[in-house]
Amino acid sequence: MTDIMPPGLALKKVDERIMTLNVGPQHPGSGHMRIVVQIDGDYIVACDPDPGYVHRGEEKMAEYRNYITNVPHLERPVIHDSCNILYPYVLGAEEILGIEVPERAKYVRVICSELNRCIYTMYWLAIYGIFLGHSTMFMWPAGDRELLIDLMEKVSGARVTHAHFIPGGVRNDLPANFEDVCLRQVNYFEKRIKEYAAVFYDNPILISRTRDTGVLSRENAIRYGTTGSVLRASGVDYDLRVKAPYDVYDELDVHTNVMKEGDSYARSKVPWLDMIESCNIIRQALQKMPKSGSVRAKLKPNPKTKGPATVYKRVESGRGSLGCYIVSDGKPEPYRVKMSVPSFRNLLALPNLLIGEKLGNMPSVYWSLNYWPVEADR
Repeated sequence: MTDIMPPGLALKKVDERIMTLNVGPQHPGSGHMRIVVQIDGDYIVACDPDPGYVHRGEEKMAEYRNYITNVPHLERPVIHDSCNILYPYVLGAEEILGIEVPERAKYVRVICSELNRCIYTMYWLAIYGIFLGHSTMFMWPAGDRELLIDLMEKVSGARVTHAHFIPGGVRNDLPANFEDVCLRQVNYFEKRIKEYAAVFYDNPILISRTRDTGVLSRENAIRYGTTGSVLRASGVDYDLRVKAPYDVYDELDVHTNVMKEGDSYARSKVPWLDMIESCNIIRQALQKMPKSGSVRAKLKPNPKTKGPATVYKRVESGRGSLGCYIVSDGKPEPYRVKMSVPSFRNLLALPNLLIGEKLGNMPSVYWSLNYWPVEADR
């Protein structure tokens, strides 16, 4: 027998029990995101998210390209939601340049926006499945999203980054028979994702690791400035497609999905419900869209404003409210482009949500915030 006390039992002060862990860096494509946590045993007592290290200078690059040539690179921070990250920039450019968008183009935008919202959400959901050790919920979303990727490829000619939204409308009209193909695949897609209820959302693995974890109250959701599914999962009925509609969303019946629990389970379920609503929106747009007509306004080479001007536009992206502020000094290139992204705002709630949680619950809380690191560090 030895009289030497094991180090872990010789601690006399609470501070001596605290261990600091660096969780990450993660995949380089996600921005080397790391979370610095302090733990007391198995419980998190402090959290310091450390995003960044993948800065691409998107906003600065926009000052050296004109309003048209800015389109391809501005979608790079969220390549799997490229239509929605371009949407506020295009709306702002149209207002600041005085461009009138054809009616058919507005409907095409709505359809592509909702398709891209589902493509993004399925990618997010697949990663959530891996975070929870539910490999089926990686394979199913990764496979089912191909149905919609195929549709976007028919529209734009590209499978991931589309550069389809441009000032004045969209780059190309829909291909022949697209409406029929789109309706058929969207209906099947909706049928498939409804099957996720039994496989994922009623699964004991998901419920045990997300129910009553990382609870964000309605008051704190507002105080931290969260947006999108994070805000609606805490009982706040706010969706820009309803509260401040753009293009033709005011002509469509859009239902806002709201849950009151504010826990990781609610934040994981609201995006799934939003995909079902997106299918409903796409069907309405296909029915109401003019069957013919122009999809792009004619622009002069290097269009510019008549003088100094500013504009701010925002849309409901796959992660929440995404805004773009454009300043013009009358040149073909914008003087300043500033993007207000939902990922950065949602991340602000993470330290508050993790304190008091077990370390094993950290992945489910973190990813339920619908955070995309590259968007935050654009």
